[in-house]
Amino acid sequence: MTLSLPATDRAGAATVFPDWEQTAAQAAARVPTEAVGACWRALNYLSAAQLYLADNPRLARPLRREDVKETPRGHWGVCPPVNWMLANLGPLAACRPPGAELVVLHGAGHAGPSALAHAYLTGALDQAVGTPGWSMPALRALTAGFPHPERFGGEITPLIPGIRHTGGQLGPALAVAQGMVLDAPHRLVVPLIGDGELETGAMAAAWLARRALARGDHGAVLPVVLANGLRMGGPSLLAGMSGEDVRGYFTGLGYEPLIHDGTDLAGFRRLLAAAFARLRPLGEPGRQPVIVLTMPKGHTGPNEVAGRRIAGTPAVHKTPLKDPRRSDAEFTALAQWLASYRPAELFTAQGRPSDLIRQALPSPRQQAPAAAKPAPAMGGQPWHRVSAVIRERAAAGEFRLFSPDEIASNRLNLADDGALPPWAVEILNEEICHAWLQGYTETGRDALLATYEAFAPINTSLLAQHLKHRRLAYRTGTGGLPSINYLITSLGWRNTYTHQNPGLASAMLELEDSFVHVYTPADAPRAAAVLAAMLTGRDRVNFLITDKHPGPAFPPGPFRDELTDGAAIWPQLTDRGRPDLVLASAGDIPARELTAAAQTLRTTRPDVTFRYVHINDLAVLGPAPQWPYGLREQTFARLFGTATPVLLAVPTYPAAVRALLAARGQADRFTVVGYRDPGRPTTPAGLLEHCRLSAPALSAQATHMLKEHGR
Repeated sequence: MTLSLPATDRAGAATVFPDWEQTAAQAAARVPTEAVGACWRALNYLSAAQLYLADNPRLARPLRREDVKETPRGHWGVCPPVNWMLANLGPLAACRPPGAELVVLHGAGHAGPSALAHAYLTGALDQAVGTPGWSMPALRALTAGFPHPERFGGEITPLIPGIRHTGGQLGPALAVAQGMVLDAPHRLVVPLIGDGELETGAMAAAWLARRALARGDHGAVLPVVLANGLRMGGPSLLAGMSGEDVRGYFTGLGYEPLIHDGTDLAGFRRLLAAAFARLRPLGEPGRQPVIVLTMPKGHTGPNEVAGRRIAGTPAVHKTPLKDPRRSDAEFTALAQWLASYRPAELFTAQGRPSDLIRQALPSPRQQAPAAAKPAPAMGGQPWHRVSAVIRERAAAGEFRLFSPDEIASNRLNLADDGALPPWAVEILNEEICHAWLQGYTETGRDALLATYEAFAPINTSLLAQHLKHRRLAYRTGTGGLPSINYLITSLGWRNTYTHQNPGLASAMLELEDSFVHVYTPADAPRAAAVLAAMLTGRDRVNFLITDKHPGPAFPPGPFRDELTDGAAIWPQLTDRGRPDLVLASAGDIPARELTAAAQTLRTTRPDVTFRYVHINDLAVLGPAPQWPYGLREQTFARLFGTATPVLLAVPTYPAAVRALLAARGQADRFTVVGYRDPGRPTTPAGLLEHCRLSAPALSAQATHMLKEHGR
């Protein structure tokens, strides 16, 4: 959630780390504490009202049962501490230095009511609810329509104005924040981290991960831990630690913990000012501040009802009162709860926030358009061209390469002296690399993650969640972001048994997501050209699968069609006329083996006509409308025929490719050969034999298919 007008990441960006200490001093002088408190009450009231009210959104008259929703839905518990932070950060965003930007990143996806309430108060929700400005119809639409299943949903997504990160990815919020401020000295990101999230591997690694980032022109990250004591179903591990232990924990991580329970608003504003005074650019040595807010989960809600304890129990997580429309005790509790915020003081009869509240609010967010970059040129020897593409893109600026300690292993030569350039970062954690990549691209800059094929599947869940985020953002008209780019090499075909798992590509294809492209070029020159296109693209999630070891280079003539259509016929291996068998490859190792098999078949079966097709993007095998970039039926028939048997060799698990073909109704005539787990260690040659992907095995399979079809 952006709490200010953002500075562009390009022209006009600040070149000096902003004076956030001065910002805090100005905010304290300009905005009275009473305004911040009123804003917090308004956010809490709107959060609770969205869960429960079908009408009477301002409580202009005493609550009636018909004002209450039949079935309350949503999450309450996380809202009060999130609202506390939003209310306290608003004045700081409003008083930010010229050109600076303050972004709030929601780690927990359940704070949807908070984000919607904040968007209403700031005016960012105006057009989204279809009414001009603040109004009573707009306020009623906000509360009665929650969880807005056809518009916003009830959780944190980019459908809510100002959201830059979909909460609920479970763990990467801190690392995403780090990625957002890399090379952006004007930006401060405040990730709101649930104490349950602290128990995830990605979050645990992110505290240490900042040490992997070199000093440079970076912004700052101010982590805020919402230590509210509870996970969804019970006490968090952090809740079992004493204050001394919590302080020792964060001190040991290299941070300066600033702990507050939220009972003293003026005191918390002083603590927040102290945190701003201690901010350092990411990568700077020394302790960074971290705020630990120990406000109880569900604070300001009901403590107990009819002898049932609510506060301090998992009951506060969702709707603390389950059926207030029918339960007398719960109805009374709800009326008292909502009235405790004194909403008539907070909103005018026209649905406008009071003058006092508006003093504490930032400006609504506006998105700066991203500028396109020219495609880099290529040069050098085959695999070196891949490195050259990366280096040339980095030279154009606003680019980062992230890798889990595998740049050298993946044979990427990024500097003439062999050193690691400042724009490349290594850390032995796939999830952190993805989160950095996600944060960097989400703020309009290009990036690449280079990793081993076997370990890339660790990020499957993060990618699936981020694809949901991008789909929703695209629906709001805020697309045009740089693509998510993965360079997947050190392939299992040449690696040990434990390093064989091409599962990420399969998982991404199974999502049937139109953003996904799985590139399988036939050689290193083609891989370099594909990578250059990836690094200048927008609104895609690209996976380039390519072998880092030397291999054959194939005639470049058909490559233009491979790049534009996703697949092309190779004339040098194709006979005239209608073929008896189509041979198709995807990926460099399958192309190496299948072209060798084709040469053998042309010698041993001169009476048979063949067509050879290479597939540069597996995603084009899928049909419309699920795959809008898929091959048109006419093109698919031109490449693969309509009744001809096809032998298809792929570098992935074959099942996902079969599913794409089955969706076209074409699976019966395709024999797809790909990776099969050997169940034991074996040599690269042995693995190809086991998977029936060696040239002799493919030749034998082709001969068998010809016999089956009477040839």
